[in-house]
Amino acid sequence: MTLTAVERLAELVVSAHNARWALDQGGVESGQGHYPAMVALHSGLLVGAVVEVVVADRPFIPVLGWSALVAVAAGQALRWWCITSLGRRWSTRVIVLPGRPLVERGPYRWLRHPNYLAVALEGLALPLVHGAWVTATAFTVLDAVLLLRFRIPAEERAIAGAAHAPSTGGERR
Repeated sequence: MTLTAVERLAELVVSAHNARWALDQGGVESGQGHYPAMVALHSGLLVGAVVEVVVADRPFIPVLGWSALVAVAAGQALRWWCITSLGRRWSTRVIVLPGRPLVERGPYRWLRHPNYLAVALEGLALPLVHGAWVTATAFTVLDAVLLLRFRIPAEERAIAGAAHAPSTGGERR
């Protein structure tokens, strides 16, 4: 869990740097209304998994724990593939650069929103490493019902709006 928290902090540093760059390039941010809920949900995943394991005295079940750890690693690999594929355009916020084409390399060749697959995989698997099935279930349901229901449409609207806006110049991808 500690490694995941450190990794998430690294993501936030990369995201903040990239968000500043994108906004300096004329990027337009949207979907800010759901961002605090997303931060709370993702923080709750980490805290909930630890609390559930301690309070409910969840045992380590080797076949489940090791399988879940492999799934967590796969989710992390996919997320960092997304981050490197998007480069400076990756952020935890919804920021689009008007007039620039969509990135269609890496996992974006096959999936429209691969980062959310990584999040879903991690959100389900991370708590299960130590048997925190309540946290895994709660995160998965809340992520699907309360967050992705708003986040993906917000991104799609932002992308559609940016496709029709004039280019801001600068680096094109």
